[in-house]
Amino acid sequence: MNNDQFEGKWKEMKGKVQQKWGKLTDDDMDRIEGKRTELEGRVQERYGRTKDEAKREVDDFIHRL
Repeated sequence: MNNDQFEGKWKEMKGKVQQKWGKLTDDDMDRIEGKRTELEGRVQERYGRTKDEAKREVDDFIHRL
């Protein structure tokens, strides 16, 4: 899924994202607004992941949708 598709499906995926990463707040979700790199950054920040770990985790999540 490319970035445009990710942004387009954000409203559908929002609940699944919050289930997967429960530490993300509503403010985080509003800030992400379907931007994949923003999601990666928030996962990195909230869960103490490296940039590469967060990217890989988000990639794995998206491929399972």
